[in-house]
Amino acid sequence: MITDESLSELKVFLKELQINKEDDYEQHPLGNSGRVTIFPKTEQEISSILDYANTNKHSVTIMGGGTKRGFGGLLEKADILLSLAHYTGIVEHNPGDMTLTVKSGTPFQEIQNYLAPYNQKIPLDPFFPNHATIGGIISANDCGPKRLGYGSARDNVIGLTMVYPDGTLIRSGGKVVKNVAGYDMNKLFIGAMGTLGVVSQVTVKLRPIPKYESILFVSFSESNVEEIRAFAVKVLDSMIEPISLEILNPSLAGKLTNTNQYTLLISFEDVKSSVNYQETVIRNIFPDNTTLRSLSQNEANSFWDKFYHQQPNGLTNAATTEAVLKIGVINLDVIKILQEAELIGDSCHVSIEAHGGFGTGLCHISIRGAKDDVVSAIQHIRKSVIQLGGYAVVKHLPISLRKEVNVWGEKTGSQFLFEGIKQKIDHNRILNKNRFVGGI
Repeated sequence: MITDESLSELKVFLKELQINKEDDYEQHPLGNSGRVTIFPKTEQEISSILDYANTNKHSVTIMGGGTKRGFGGLLEKADILLSLAHYTGIVEHNPGDMTLTVKSGTPFQEIQNYLAPYNQKIPLDPFFPNHATIGGIISANDCGPKRLGYGSARDNVIGLTMVYPDGTLIRSGGKVVKNVAGYDMNKLFIGAMGTLGVVSQVTVKLRPIPKYESILFVSFSESNVEEIRAFAVKVLDSMIEPISLEILNPSLAGKLTNTNQYTLLISFEDVKSSVNYQETVIRNIFPDNTTLRSLSQNEANSFWDKFYHQQPNGLTNAATTEAVLKIGVINLDVIKILQEAELIGDSCHVSIEAHGGFGTGLCHISIRGAKDDVVSAIQHIRKSVIQLGGYAVVKHLPISLRKEVNVWGEKTGSQFLFEGIKQKIDHNRILNKNRFVGGI
């Protein structure tokens, strides 16, 4: 534990760094705080902090923008909160090769704004892009509905610089797209929730900003699962290539589109002629007894901005208890999950806002209500998901409830592999304790 004596020692050791001491009475409802907060500005400073913490066996929680503060972790306060808020900036940009290397504390939207004059962007679509940092996005493998067209962080990251718990710097991957030698170590760290090391620098491949984009909304007048599913299959089997194919439940559709019906969101990005052609295909096959509306360019951008800010996150302070589930099932089962979640919401007296990707099988369900009702809803939804052969991860929940609800679900037969890797890399278990699968 950080004592006044060790705090004084830490200040002497780190000299120029900003170090804030958190008062004992201040408790954040999401936890994942620190008795002291340190703000490094360089990679070497991150290394020195971890080396000191590892030597003295001080626990460390890592934070970027704070949007994922409610995702995992059972510590209200670690000894040290390592904030990357001051560790920002572009390291290297190769417009011709369409690659970018950036410091991990840089907010995602700041990077996109930098790339815009080059007509380039990072092909990821995280939630809360104004606050989420590229390091946090990579560590949580965060993505939204456009994963269908963009892929995930694991598809777009080509190189990482990591700082191990003992301060050692390691580099995986490279700075070119065609990099195929040996095991892809990047995938070990992406999605590991900062339990194996601190992401220092990220190299990603870029793509051109599309010339034109649009969104089609197909709203179904009745909750006919088979009709919605059959239409989704038609779209998937066609020659068109939507960037996203997302079904919204009535509550979320009402909030975002003012139509309280199951609504299929189909988005396109390409040159205008290609987008128009794909829209025409949809207009020729959409079912009877449905309504179709469209948004293009600025209207579509405004919709997406609203969409990526509708979930509860680590920066909000709500009067009611809020939770977010990330669910993975067979892609065509997402409509079953959304309908089952609505029924569970009614029986548990909670509000449910949900969406799921017919192309990816990933669903996000936001739950709001009283404490016991939210916990009951999580348990019932997870049970339904498991029956369909899927998984349900709780990606946002107050710390008091994370101590009751198993965020990652039951351990699997492969848990020993995770344990072995953690023990090898972080044998003192100082980094992001209990933040990953099986309590790692």
